[in-house]
Amino acid sequence: MDIIDALIMGIVQGLAEYLPVSSSGHLEICREVLGLKLQGADALEFTVVLHVATVLSTIVVLWREFSGLCTSFFTFKRDVNTRYVWKILLSCIPVAVVGLFFKDDVEKFFGSGLMVVGVCLMITAALLAFAYFYRSRPGMREHDITWADAFIIGCAQAVAVLPGLSRSGSTIATGLLLGDRRDNLAQFSFFMVIIPILGQALLDLKNMIGGVAVSSEAIGWQALLTGFLASFVVGCIACKWMIAIVKRGKLVWFAVYCAVMGIVCMVW
Repeated sequence: MDIIDALIMGIVQGLAEYLPVSSSGHLEICREVLGLKLQGADALEFTVVLHVATVLSTIVVLWREFSGLCTSFFTFKRDVNTRYVWKILLSCIPVAVVGLFFKDDVEKFFGSGLMVVGVCLMITAALLAFAYFYRSRPGMREHDITWADAFIIGCAQAVAVLPGLSRSGSTIATGLLLGDRRDNLAQFSFFMVIIPILGQALLDLKNMIGGVAVSSEAIGWQALLTGFLASFVVGCIACKWMIAIVKRGKLVWFAVYCAVMGIVCMVW
């Protein structure tokens, strides 16, 4: 992988991570279009590096909220912020189970072609469309995210590890179907991915130090750094944009986009 390829991949990741169009799916599309020969662990580890960049962009954009949550949680305050953090931790349990017991199975879907991506994009489109029309019914009342809602949204995040299933789209659409408040959903969705992504990054770092991972040879450190920086900068912009979109409830247009891209991938 050269620097230009890594730059393109980083831009795509930074934009698609926050928009409900599946960043992992679009990275698979980019690999196919650019002719990159990354498969299995190499493809997954490069994806993780780009996801770490967008996680950091989340922390930067939402720093005031993030710092408040950390202060309350680590000083053992019994307030709304501490309960919010515990809900985030609860939501991470399903994806942790997937990561611990099904990581090898998930790796097989990365770099395996666009048919899986196309099917998953169609599922994303259907979920976004259903959530939009369901929430458009008159008389719908919104409420704060409950403990049960947090766990169910976490299950949606665990399923969305497949390329083409949008993580933000799945979690936000699930929250909308549960009746959660729009102004809370995007922020909760972005915060809940921080722990699993950083945890996966630490595991990859451990493997690299132990000589197990080969991404540094297959991809190159310059390409990794370029992709990381591009993903971080674009992610900062896209994060603010997506929060505004969710508040306005305009996710249906992304359903149309995912459906079209899904068909293109399957035909390709």
